[in-house]
Amino acid sequence: MNLLHLGLPVSDVPRSRQFYETYFGFDPATAQQYDDGTVIIRNSDGFDLALHAVGNAARLPEFLHFGFKVRDTNAVRTLLARLKADGIEIIEELDTPAYVGFKCLDPDEFPVEIYWED
Repeated sequence: MNLLHLGLPVSDVPRSRQFYETYFGFDPATAQQYDDGTVIIRNSDGFDLALHAVGNAARLPEFLHFGFKVRDTNAVRTLLARLKADGIEIIEELDTPAYVGFKCLDPDEFPVEIYWED
């Protein structure tokens, strides 16, 4: 059994969609829009991200986050540099021999972790 779907409440679906397509490999060609306004986009691993507009996204407990595991440390460092160059807020960074990762904030300030772990 694999967890392959996340429903995310967002304040601006096009803005969030662009963020996840630009930085996390969600394919715009897979986008499906439903009658209730939900848009689902899929990445190459078959993960479905459902974006649904709400008045304002709820504030989450500090620990709550979701993440993307990548194939190697270079992928983490490359994406971190790209996000920083684009002005995306980075809230945590760690670079050790056994773990390289960081957390950034998406457009609705949801923490997103990107990491490699030995």
